[in-house]
Amino acid sequence: PFQPQEVSNKIAELLSSPEINAEVKIIFQTVENLHIACPKNLGDWYFTGDYPTPGGNRVVNKAFMNFYEGKDARAY
Repeated sequence: PFQPQEVSNKIAELLSSPEINAEVKIIFQTVENLHIACPKNLGDWYFTGDYPTPGGNRVVNKAFMNFYEGKDARAY
């Protein structure tokens, strides 16, 4: 629903401060452009949530539950 430029602008806004006289610009990398930049590495699951195996889904769900419950434990 958001365009890459909108995401970039919002992140720059969040990172900017009235006390700093520097212009902040963020370049948001889309998944499509990530594939172009790294054509031999299509492991985009971290960004897309498209995990390659049921085990990957299980681990990420367990990691989220650990985070939500405040547990400092590995998910695997």
